[in-house]
Amino acid sequence: MPINQSNRISTLELAMRAFAMCSSLSVAIGVAMPAQAADGDFIDAQRAARSRDWQALDIYREQMHTNLLAPYPEYWQLNTNLVQQPPQAINTFLERYPNSAISEKLLGDYIEAKARAGDFTAIKPLVTRLTNPDDNETCAVALANSANGDVLALSALRTDVWLKTGKITDLCAAVADQLLISPLMTDDDRVQRLKTLLRAGQTGRALSVASRLNLPLDSSKLSSIAASPSFYLADAPTANLQDQMYYIYAVGRLAAENPDAANDQLTRDKDRLPAATLQYGYRILAMNYATNITKYGFDQRVVTWFDRSLGTAFSDEEADAYARTAIRFSQWNSLLRALDAMSIEKQNERIWRYWFARATESREDAQAKQVVRTFYTALAADDDYYGLLARDRLGIAFNQLKQTYLPSSADYQRMKNDVNFQRAFTLRSINADAEYSNREWNWAVRQAYLNQDDGMILAAAEQANQMSWFDRAIYAAERTVNLHNDKLRYLTPFRDLTERYSLQVGLDPAWVYGLIRQESRFVIKAKSNVGAGGLMQVMPSTARWVANRMGEPFQQSQLSDMDTNIRYGTFYLNHIYGQLGNQPVLATAGYNAGPLRAKRWQPTNAPLAADQYAETIPFLETRDYVKQVMTNAVHYGLIFNQGSQSLKKRMGIIPMPTSEVIVGP
Repeated sequence: MPINQSNRISTLELAMRAFAMCSSLSVAIGVAMPAQAADGDFIDAQRAARSRDWQALDIYREQMHTNLLAPYPEYWQLNTNLVQQPPQAINTFLERYPNSAISEKLLGDYIEAKARAGDFTAIKPLVTRLTNPDDNETCAVALANSANGDVLALSALRTDVWLKTGKITDLCAAVADQLLISPLMTDDDRVQRLKTLLRAGQTGRALSVASRLNLPLDSSKLSSIAASPSFYLADAPTANLQDQMYYIYAVGRLAAENPDAANDQLTRDKDRLPAATLQYGYRILAMNYATNITKYGFDQRVVTWFDRSLGTAFSDEEADAYARTAIRFSQWNSLLRALDAMSIEKQNERIWRYWFARATESREDAQAKQVVRTFYTALAADDDYYGLLARDRLGIAFNQLKQTYLPSSADYQRMKNDVNFQRAFTLRSINADAEYSNREWNWAVRQAYLNQDDGMILAAAEQANQMSWFDRAIYAAERTVNLHNDKLRYLTPFRDLTERYSLQVGLDPAWVYGLIRQESRFVIKAKSNVGAGGLMQVMPSTARWVANRMGEPFQQSQLSDMDTNIRYGTFYLNHIYGQLGNQPVLATAGYNAGPLRAKRWQPTNAPLAADQYAETIPFLETRDYVKQVMTNAVHYGLIFNQGSQSLKKRMGIIPMPTSEVIVGP
């Protein structure tokens, strides 16, 4: 319970609790450590902060001043009314706890708070100290640098914010608004943004852009057009830029209501529209379909509409949608055009380097073949999803894991002497909120990565593994550069249970492990924001259905039982597998997004290569999930001595859907 001046913890009790803390932590990480304050001090201090008992928190701050976790009471104090804190208070904290996760967190929060308040002078001397900003912090820093005279600060984020129509953070939206008045942006840039906003129906921001262009768009007229776009388009004028913007807005609203009607309208108007307006009309149609596949389904006309929109600039968001649609329908020349429309940074991503090679394969000349081989060879140097696909395209067997590095005693000693890892292990040992222990762990791994200390990272990963801190062990082992340990990257805890229940229903344990690794990282009590729980993240409704099929009673608390969770999860996965034609990619997608959706995404005209199906799954989460699960399965196949592995063979071919009705929860 919170303390006050009358029940201050005695010096003797503090000493005894410090000794207990030292002993338990030494066991946890295998090294003698300085005496620390009691385990309960952190939890009690946190409770005091949450209850806003500042007097108690101040006492804990004093009592914990020599503790490894000493930064936290002070952090909680400063984080109260953060925007009112003077820069010197933040700077003092950074100096007291340099190069720490909690300093980085406080600094990022402070910069965001001050940026929202428009106090850029206060954060000017601090922005250079932020080393690992997230998107909103990056935008806050750009706003601060711009306000303090850096004319290029905002334009560096143009690709990230200027033409985005989806949700972006508040400070990144502010960057886009500031770019609007930047002298580095041309009127052509502003017209492109205006079109994008009108297409998306974001009339408030669109009117701001129009005002900057001295283009008198009327909000009441936009409202009238939205009420009946087809009526407006029946005889819409297109003589000037103002007319053309109203036309674009009307097409966007009609496309959202009735895409076929919008297509017919563009066909009727193609001879009277300026080329740029007609092109953008087809861009609107294409993007409306490409971003609403769950509503409309896949339609090859979308590739044609994107092709017809060539000539007006693409955002990366639009080029991405163009590329995926072309992939779905094996329109390789259109895919190459889409890739050419991307920014250089996006073109260089591994995903698009792979698909450039896949598209170029369709060309038969010797030069193209050499280019393809060069790209695949570079990708195949890694063993991620695209590296494994590239190996298969080259015919290179994947029959052994990377050479295993076992951490040395020196690696362990560096880890034990590293204050960042010490904090992470300490927080874990006292069952602190994962928010804190995971942040400290991730920071520690990042610092070791920046110092190119793979040995220390793997020593920490092995220590975490021994503590059953499996998700952080995997996180660490995935981030080495030169030294590797795939037995840590692809852990196999609970192997007896997992193999037993997988084999009972006829599933490949390597695939099941691949799925569990992606679902929960082997965190037994993992719970999703939609209520799925346990190692295999089984939904309560699914578990109830499985229990009924098995003829046994079910209580929701059973989801946290490891045995029950794996038994139910493998039963359900096998059920989906059978319902979807024993196709592992479909079953994997179905496990994540539901079997009805996986079936709805199947090709309707001819079988489809699985890499094309996976790449065009409409849900980003499911798309990445399928790629990762199948990649995991390949690695587990080697760990389980299943012989040479091929991702292409594991993924197979996606057939056309059958008429069989999906049965299940």
